[in-house]
Amino acid sequence: MDSRIIKLAQLLTGYSVQVNKGEKVLIDYEGEATKPLVRQLIKEVYKQGGLPYITSRDSSIQREILLSATEDQLSSLNNQKLYEMKEMDCYIAIRGSENTAELSDVPSSQINMYLNALKPVLDYRVNNTKWVVLRYPNPSMAQLANMSLEGFSDFYFDVCTMDYKRMAYAMDSLVELMEKTDKVRIIQKDTDLTFSIKGMKAIKCSGERNIPDGEVYTAPIRDSVNGTIAFNTKSEEMGFTYEDIKFTFKDGKIVEATANDTEKINQLLDTDEGARYIGEFAIGLNPYVLEPMKDTLFDEKIAGSFHFTPGNCYEDADNGNKSSLHWDLVSIQRQEYGGGEIWFDDVLIRKDGLFVPDYLKCLNPENLK
Repeated sequence: MDSRIIKLAQLLTGYSVQVNKGEKVLIDYEGEATKPLVRQLIKEVYKQGGLPYITSRDSSIQREILLSATEDQLSSLNNQKLYEMKEMDCYIAIRGSENTAELSDVPSSQINMYLNALKPVLDYRVNNTKWVVLRYPNPSMAQLANMSLEGFSDFYFDVCTMDYKRMAYAMDSLVELMEKTDKVRIIQKDTDLTFSIKGMKAIKCSGERNIPDGEVYTAPIRDSVNGTIAFNTKSEEMGFTYEDIKFTFKDGKIVEATANDTEKINQLLDTDEGARYIGEFAIGLNPYVLEPMKDTLFDEKIAGSFHFTPGNCYEDADNGNKSSLHWDLVSIQRQEYGGGEIWFDDVLIRKDGLFVPDYLKCLNPENLK
């Protein structure tokens, strides 16, 4: 067994979800490439006294189901999966799909019905289990990153097994500042956005929920978002790649949305009432993740980035917005991506992707590596 796989499996079971004796652990995987990690995870769960359970998925099979699925059928699927999830204490998801665009031709109406039907499962998993979600290196993922499989695998294991405990300590100063902040302003090309985070919790993410990790998130006061934002990275959602995304907000609501497929993005934002409001604002900090690759779990952690999320909020940073959608959209503010500024209560906090105040410079990439 590759020693890097053993190290990753030990990180996931011992640090991310912290398996205890007698706990039930659901390992949910997709893709042939993930199987060596799945096997090692089973061994590590047993070593820690836990009880591993397995479920697998296949996007090509899911596509066939979704193309003609009915609401009653998906409701029954929810009941089945919710029963399974309620039996579990921990959840580890490993995604290694051979084709990330497999669902691209499923009609938006079917995707929206699926998202709404399965929302109770997602809510229960997020709020009631110890969970972590990660991708796994395979040819499809290497292509997204424009890298060879060997080169991407080396990058992947370096990023995924970094010293997250050290990162967690460095994040404390940013968490403290965000929890004292009222007004946030974001300025960059085609973007001038303001909102309030007054009284909201700030949550540091340092390897417990995602691998790779590296962000601090909160949520805006639901009705406080005003202005315009243009995202400078692509985003793949339900198999379709969105580009040139631009939103205009009025009192929290996305009142205008454009993209490379304006009709499709508005259909997605019409999934439900909460999909046009923001459920998360987060600052990306991972010093090893620098370039976008159309994979949210990596892109939202990019050093010098932030993400702004139409849809559902998290329970631990609850602004009251509920939706079956949670779509992390990323902008990079480093100089090579056009620069940008983040202001907290009229004080410049980050410029061109680098923190300005001395007490936050520990989070700049050269100090986190």
